[in-house]
Amino acid sequence: QVQLLESGGGLVQPGASLRLSCAASGSIVKINTMGWYRQAPGKERELVAVTASGGSTNYADSVKGRFTISRDNAKNTVTLQMNSLKPEDTAVYYCYADLYRLGSDSPYDYWGQGTQVTVSS
Repeated sequence: QVQLLESGGGLVQPGASLRLSCAASGSIVKINTMGWYRQAPGKERELVAVTASGGSTNYADSVKGRFTISRDNAKNTVTLQMNSLKPEDTAVYYCYADLYRLGSDSPYDYWGQGTQVTVSS
């Protein structure tokens, strides 16, 4: 059994900062890609930022320069530092991991339960 546990969402004013954290636990052998997606009401889920096990990162254009993703491979955690938040960043943020489970020959996608981020004055 594998679980992704998120924390750190909340309600903030425009221009504020928030930090999201996600910890993966369970029978994990190796995590390939780990990161964050988000889904706003009435919209499809979209990539926010992801990082590979080697350290490379990929950001959505809309968050470049404002958000920073970091990862601790030893602890199986990923963090998203969000600065200069805008109302359009309002969404449910989901932690994502592409990983090998103990006993599996192929990687599988796992998702957290989601954490709400609301940016409003």
